[in-house]
Amino acid sequence: MLDFDTCEAARQARDPAYDGRFFTAVRTTMIYCRPVCPVKQPLTKNVSYFPTAAACERAGYRPCLRCRPETAPFSPAWNGTRTTVERALKLIGEGALDAGTVEQLAARLGVGARHLSRLFAVHVGASPLQTAQTLRIGRAKRLLDETSLPVANVAARAGFGSVRRFNAAFSRLYGRPPSAIRRPAR
Repeated sequence: MLDFDTCEAARQARDPAYDGRFFTAVRTTMIYCRPVCPVKQPLTKNVSYFPTAAACERAGYRPCLRCRPETAPFSPAWNGTRTTVERALKLIGEGALDAGTVEQLAARLGVGARHLSRLFAVHVGASPLQTAQTLRIGRAKRLLDETSLPVANVAARAGFGSVRRFNAAFSRLYGRPPSAIRRPAR
């Protein structure tokens, strides 16, 4: 957290460089704002500074309706749909589509499957299934390079439902079977 004097100077100047880095809470109104809020400046003696909007809310303050501090830079609301895609990518990386469907993933994120696919097209340039497939093949390639596990075990650990699907996906991407990629034992 920045010191009081730095926050005070940034608030007085309405410095956009500090937007999202701290929040101003006003004791007399019980409202918190961003440092760039265009409202009349409160007296310094009535002001407290917090590092996050959540900290302000926990202290009993409510968000300003004019500057909407809950949508400050670096907050999930400010990132918009990118936040949903980032959450989806995290879940896919954890194996959400290895056993589940895009519909189930979308339901976990609170959006529809078609909307999730549109968001992926905009932000990732590939569908959720294509993204999951790429991650699976990457995991499999690492396992082939770093371990001596049988190909069937590599397929299972990488998240493929069957060895046949693993072989087909691998051959489609690399133009050769997984066994041809494996490094020879030293």
